[in-house]
Amino acid sequence: MNAMISICKRELGNYFGTPVAYVFMVIFLALTGVFTFYIGGFFERGQADLRPFFIYQPWLYLFLIPALSMRLWAEERKSGSLELLLTLPTPLISAVVGKFLAAWIFTAIALLFTFPMWITVNYLGDPDNAVIFASYVGSLLMAGAYLAVGSAISAITKNQVIAFVIAVVVCFLFILAGFPVVTNFFTDWAPQALVNAIASLSFLTHFNNIEKGIFDFRDIFYFASFIAFWLYVNVVVIEMKKAD
Repeated sequence: MNAMISICKRELGNYFGTPVAYVFMVIFLALTGVFTFYIGGFFERGQADLRPFFIYQPWLYLFLIPALSMRLWAEERKSGSLELLLTLPTPLISAVVGKFLAAWIFTAIALLFTFPMWITVNYLGDPDNAVIFASYVGSLLMAGAYLAVGSAISAITKNQVIAFVIAVVVCFLFILAGFPVVTNFFTDWAPQALVNAIASLSFLTHFNNIEKGIFDFRDIFYFASFIAFWLYVNVVVIEMKKAD
């Protein structure tokens, strides 16, 4: 546990020790504003809620989170510091979880900076704050899912650009799983149980439920188990690299 916390603190410090953190936050906040107020028509809707803010987050995360995670292990492999890390008396799982938590906390901080939007919508009307809070929790869980995929992919290659592209593609597939274009393809020949199982793999299926203020254990369990699975993949990949 101490090793994991130390690695998490070190990684988090590295984020804020470079311009990367500030560039990421500026881009995240700028795009969030564009999607919410211009594309989402926040003022034109005439409703006191943050739906225009949350509805575009899966697509915003699709590119920004892989950009954040692509360096987690690819940079270690490229610089050769991965070999040094593996020789330390630190459990590999501690290193994997520590790095992941640092990126997740950093994402949470970026999300926290959107808090003025919550204040604004309360100033303009009388929103359901319980739904908004649930949406923030769902957004953070979904970000963790993106990060877990990106972290595992980052361990596969030394090239950060390749890690970024593959992570985007994999995450896009997990978004697309719930769309009719996918489910209709399976509906024609597959059992309904299989169609439902495929649809349940989609980030959107579970995030949309939480965004409505519905805290269903199945949605929380989905994101928690999804993150745990990809972190396990992350450990396996690094173990394979260690054996090479």
